[in-house]
Amino acid sequence: VKGTIDEVIRLVTDERLKKPDQVAHRRKLLEETIGQHFDFSEMAKRSLAAHWKNRSEAEQQEFATLFQALLSKTYAGKIENYSGEKVQYLKERLKDSYAEGQTMIVSNKTEISLDYRLLLKDGNWWVYDVIVDGVSLVKNYRVQFDRIIRNSSYEELVKTLREKSGDITTP
Repeated sequence: VKGTIDEVIRLVTDERLKKPDQVAHRRKLLEETIGQHFDFSEMAKRSLAAHWKNRSEAEQQEFATLFQALLSKTYAGKIENYSGEKVQYLKERLKDSYAEGQTMIVSNKTEISLDYRLLLKDGNWWVYDVIVDGVSLVKNYRVQFDRIIRNSSYEELVKTLREKSGDITTP
């Protein structure tokens, strides 16, 4: 977690990457850095919850790709707006193949707790959920996705995600 955060901060504070002609390149570098340590398939699976097992492998792969695009486009702007906030690494917990790293983002105006839940897979630790001020990103999407599926259909959810993956440019 610390290595990923350090690299993200390095990228968003690099003056060469702040130039207007470097915006797309910087976004790509950020997505690659985060993607090396975030398990978007696991996040998608957990956000779809009980509805996941009813999907074919192709549907699961498409959903994971759409979910990753949604997260990227929704949160990249927040990451890119970094303005010198300090990251405090508070503590970590480990139990079997699960871990949690607790951090605090501190600025002059506010403090935000940001915790990372990780899963050990194939000898590597992968983030599968982010908890912002006590609110689970995965759980938040799970509630929204379940509501859409129950009120409409899985197909409607995928249609919405396809539309959003092209529309979202800022949080």
